[in-house]
Amino acid sequence: MNIGIIGAGAIGSTLAGKLVKAGHTVKIANSRGPDTLGDVAAKTGATAVAIADAVKDVQVVVIAIPLKNVATLPADLFAGVPEDVIVIDPNNYDANRDGQIAAIDAGQPQSRWVSDRLGRAVVKVFNNTLFQVIAIAGTSDDTTGGIAIPVAGDDARQKAVVIDLVKEIGFQGVDAGSIDDSWHQQPGAPVYLTDYDANGVRAALARADKALIPVNRDKGFVQFGQQLKADTTQADFIAIVRKISRTTF
Repeated sequence: MNIGIIGAGAIGSTLAGKLVKAGHTVKIANSRGPDTLGDVAAKTGATAVAIADAVKDVQVVVIAIPLKNVATLPADLFAGVPEDVIVIDPNNYDANRDGQIAAIDAGQPQSRWVSDRLGRAVVKVFNNTLFQVIAIAGTSDDTTGGIAIPVAGDDARQKAVVIDLVKEIGFQGVDAGSIDDSWHQQPGAPVYLTDYDANGVRAALARADKALIPVNRDKGFVQFGQQLKADTTQADFIAIVRKISRTTF
């Protein structure tokens, strides 16, 4: 499958490497241009391109940029791109980084906001786990016995394709309903950063309380800041985040 990724940060570059290893042809772009992506291309096996080229001749596009930057993408980015091209949204809203977004603060699901900005249907996935976990999923370093992640979207075919991709890079995919249901996997929800198996994900999605999500999110992030240190190993970092999340969310 041909896949374009816009965003070469932690999530974008990690997904690029995993998808290339799974046998896909991957293009990756950032806001600074392909000349700045030599190291990322060398490390991941993806081809560095301009943003406009990342959406051409692909079956899947991943928008792996900070939420605030979605609105700065070219207005005609998807002009001429077939409607059956799947757009993946792994983003999370962070008011400290993104500024206040009134619609989201008022309760609009974050991925619905992204979909409205892009003028395209999106599939929400990869937002509820750490990029470090994405990197080790399905490898010998993953000692969980199998992590599942929720996949939300309005198109059943698109979700099925994404669930297959999720499986190829080491996760189990769980259908999490529509994009308007995707608040169930936002930061502060019981499924966020908890890395459950498929049954655990389904149970966590079912017990999500929309009113409690921002409260639990803020409480959990305070605890992260208190317990995570500069010399924390990756394994300990993942374990601490999972423990706090399972207790708080």
